[in-house]
Amino acid sequence: MSQPVENPPKQSMFPFVKSFAKWIATSGGVGYIPIAPGTYGTAVGIPLVWLMADLPIGLYAAITIVSIAIAVWAAHQADLAWGTHDCQKICIDETVGYFVTMAPVDKHHFWPLVIGFVAFRFFDQVKPPPVRWLDENLPGGWGVVLDDVAAGVMAAVVMWGLDYFGVLARVAGI
Repeated sequence: MSQPVENPPKQSMFPFVKSFAKWIATSGGVGYIPIAPGTYGTAVGIPLVWLMADLPIGLYAAITIVSIAIAVWAAHQADLAWGTHDCQKICIDETVGYFVTMAPVDKHHFWPLVIGFVAFRFFDQVKPPPVRWLDENLPGGWGVVLDDVAAGVMAAVVMWGLDYFGVLARVAGI
């Protein structure tokens, strides 16, 4: 007779919910790309941020916050479904981290979008304090997503500085 598992992983009773969470967690499926899924997850954010360029900052912030909450839920559910922690396929955290990166700057032009991409990927890869701490110490979807949000905050500070000193305007030719 088999022994019962002491703490079995919680499973959703609705297969659709599990599939939907995986779809969100992989940023629409790009997380399944075997090489550099986080980079592709960040790239998913570029057209989304560009589409939100004309929104008032309050609405942009609200969408970003709701997206972060959904990302935490989806990352947690996907990890439960796969039996992993911070599975490489989960890249919605990079998508929402990029949303945070681009919050303080004009999102209409190509070069600021690219510079924000590079700045975010730098902080996401290097994981300076407190990014690494969040990644290693927060449970479930919180740790998966909030380290990228913190990397996004750091990149946003860089973007704000570049904008403040006119670098983004010069690069964008505006």
